[in-house]
Amino acid sequence: MLNNIRNLVMGDPRTRVLRRYQAQVDEINQLGEKMRQMSDDALRDLAAELKRRHQEEGESLEQLLPEAFALVREASRRTIGLVHYDVQLIGGIVLHSGAIAEMKTGEGKTLVATLPLFLNSLTGRGVHLVTPNDYLSKVGVQQMGPIYHFLGVSCAVIQSSAQQRGSFMYDPDYKSDDDRYQNLRPISRREAYQADITYGTNNEFGFDYLRDNMVMRPEDKVQRGHYYAIVDEIDNILIDEARTPLIISGTAAEPSELYHVFAELVRPLQPSSEESVELEEPDGDYVYDLKTKAVYLTERGIEKIERAFKRTGKMVGDNLYSPENSHVLPYLDNALRAKVAYHRDKEYVVENGQIIIVDEFTGRLMHGRRFSEGLHQAIEAKEGVEVQRENLTLGTVTFQNFFRMYEKLAGMTGTAATSSQEFYMIYGLNVVQIPTHRPVIRQDHEDLIFISERAKWNAVVEDIRERSQRGQPILVGTVAIETSEHLSKLLKKANVKHEVLNAKQHFREAAIIAQAGKPGAVTIATNMAGRGVDILLGGNPEGMAREKLHKQGIEFTQATPEQWEAALAEAKEEAAANREIVLKAGGLYVLGTERHDARRIDDQLRGRSGRQGDPGESRFYLSLEDSLMQRFGVERVKGFLQRFTGSEELPIEHKWISKSIQQAQTRVEGYYFDMRKRVLEYDDVVDKQRKATYRQRDDILYATPEELRQRIEEMIAKEIQELCYSILPDEREEWDLEELYRQAVTLYPVPAHITAETLARFDTIEDVANELLKGALMVYEKAVEDIDNPEHILNIERQALLRAIDDLWIRHLTDLDILREGIGLQALRQRDPLVEYKIEAYKMWEGMQEEVRHQAVKNLYNFTINAKERLEQRRIIQMREAQAASASEAAQKSKPEPIRNTAKLGRNDPCWCGSGKKYKNCHLRSDQSTSAPMRRERIKN
Repeated sequence: MLNNIRNLVMGDPRTRVLRRYQAQVDEINQLGEKMRQMSDDALRDLAAELKRRHQEEGESLEQLLPEAFALVREASRRTIGLVHYDVQLIGGIVLHSGAIAEMKTGEGKTLVATLPLFLNSLTGRGVHLVTPNDYLSKVGVQQMGPIYHFLGVSCAVIQSSAQQRGSFMYDPDYKSDDDRYQNLRPISRREAYQADITYGTNNEFGFDYLRDNMVMRPEDKVQRGHYYAIVDEIDNILIDEARTPLIISGTAAEPSELYHVFAELVRPLQPSSEESVELEEPDGDYVYDLKTKAVYLTERGIEKIERAFKRTGKMVGDNLYSPENSHVLPYLDNALRAKVAYHRDKEYVVENGQIIIVDEFTGRLMHGRRFSEGLHQAIEAKEGVEVQRENLTLGTVTFQNFFRMYEKLAGMTGTAATSSQEFYMIYGLNVVQIPTHRPVIRQDHEDLIFISERAKWNAVVEDIRERSQRGQPILVGTVAIETSEHLSKLLKKANVKHEVLNAKQHFREAAIIAQAGKPGAVTIATNMAGRGVDILLGGNPEGMAREKLHKQGIEFTQATPEQWEAALAEAKEEAAANREIVLKAGGLYVLGTERHDARRIDDQLRGRSGRQGDPGESRFYLSLEDSLMQRFGVERVKGFLQRFTGSEELPIEHKWISKSIQQAQTRVEGYYFDMRKRVLEYDDVVDKQRKATYRQRDDILYATPEELRQRIEEMIAKEIQELCYSILPDEREEWDLEELYRQAVTLYPVPAHITAETLARFDTIEDVANELLKGALMVYEKAVEDIDNPEHILNIERQALLRAIDDLWIRHLTDLDILREGIGLQALRQRDPLVEYKIEAYKMWEGMQEEVRHQAVKNLYNFTINAKERLEQRRIIQMREAQAASASEAAQKSKPEPIRNTAKLGRNDPCWCGSGKKYKNCHLRSDQSTSAPMRRERIKN
């Protein structure tokens, strides 16, 4: 109602968008006419000229925009045969301005991105296109690479490091043995980021940022800054995935056997009935809150666990919740959550003996990601696979704070309007709805709601069978893997041919989705699987052509140009005939089997149909047993249904019910928004500390030898000063110089001329500190002179300081996690937990800075002195090897001499190489394999 009134007063927002950008579009079109007359070389020269005008003459990107966009449009026409529509030009302008372009499915977002990517690449600072998965990154480069290459712009793609995929540069002359990687030349990660344009996934960009801030040498960094990024499917990446931070973990202690113990103890526990949950004593062993996904034991459940745990002999006393047993409670909590709230083939899958998380929004497998705080290990114990080691957080960042580092951020998606408030509040991004090239004529039917899930599935199968028989392609959307496989079984019973696309068939995703528009095709897909891949009515000719060649026994990489052209021509003809059949049947039919928590996800599913003015239909089948319905308003709707239908098999279709469901979704969206906002508020505290820590690392990494030495001397001076003032009181008579000397010795090797007695000659703390400082600098300078290798010294100093920062930062992150877990209790004291978290985190940060300085100074002396010893050991080893070699040579020329009685190295003595290992565990075997004269000997003192 309010929207209608607003449109009457202010006009349709899409029309206003057209008017706002029309002048720039007209200018681009005029320049386009001129560029059509130019030669290829002239266009390339113009691209280089635009770069020069920006970098050398200071002409702004806004001034260059019309020429740059017209140039890209013409390059696209000549290379891939596609010409940007006017609405696509508008989308490009919106993206360049740093906003979100909402463009419906099939409107060519991949092509639109080429406009602002080229324009911003003229800065030479590197621009990024971020996608939800590796496939879209790779295909985006393969499809759009010819445009960039034509214009003299380098374009690279980074692929998943978790699955050992590489990085590639687009090269039209490179032929790969794998037809999936045609025109992609393998390169290093660093080279990929040096390209003008880099495509990759949000996870890879984020993880590379964290990894870059763990390196020990500047040349090991791969990224070169965060200037401009376009995030494809921005709602998926910056909203759906924003609840889970990126974490780089290292392995810590061996996993506790308590994971297996509690996995077995909770297995027989029974849930409480819905009717008894509100009672003082529920009738089950635990209560599960579906809304919050919280699970807790009842009194009956606690008694069962206590009895069972006591039988294991690991329980102290009779009370599970006594202080002596507090260490086991996290294991019990995780085991219970793993049993009740996390289900196989829904939240995770078991693959090759590993637990792989399933993205709840896309249905894709999240390789390399693990549930935190022991939950992942609890699930491993539940499923009977090997329990991996505990994790130690080495680095972490949320997507919100990572993407806010970019100087300019933009995004594309088909569904952003419903989340426009969050985009603006968190990222400062406005959402601009781009008009479609052709009107959308898809019919969106009202939801059909059934009382039982069984009745819903019967109706779904019947609808699919009837439509498939008349040649209408059907895309079925499910919310989980188990749901898709359940429907697949039902369709097999009904003899309906179909394809299933879920996380288990991830590698076939694009191929299945691309052919989902064939007549009568039935495709079951989890959520947004295949998002970013167009469903062409009649089928995808290129995919069909590859299939034809494969059936003939010809691989794509071995096919001659003539064979490929013939197969493609035949496929195009077949696809065109199929398209006519599908159009007569009503276009693509999208069938949703359940409403998602967020309206955007439902809109994305609907949007797969009706692209570019094609006909289509969509409808959702719901039941009162669905997850969303269980959480909100079941009782009201159930009474309504039973009153008006009188039968379990009959559905009801009414606007009032659809509106009630949308209101429920709005409430869930609000709940998740608050959750993401809270996560961000806490992470903002960590983010400030993270950036400060990473700046410290960069200052050390990129410091010259002189700057680094000055920094080191300042740290030593500060540490000694702090030491003196912390031990010596103001009154001279109360000084404990023996204690000061003992503490100084733990910091650095104090020279022999400095003792507690010599320090007693000084009258002020400052004089004592200066004397200790002179000694500390003298020792350090001597150690450096003995090493006598400037490059080696620089590496030692760098590593000493970085190791101190990294070790204490890891510990600090762990401490912050512990603080975060318990800070909620501050609410009981009528205090804001967030404010208290900020105060405590800052105190911890200040303490960490002092510890870093102390540890860095200790590292410097340990590393330099050890380095000196290692160099000495290396000289001795080289000398001994030379002596052994000459002895061997002499032995070959003369008669063997009797073996002299020297004290040989014992099996348990330290090895001669200086490794610190026992001789038997180090060089014993290799020494025994050499001839007698060459065996190492060590004279015992």
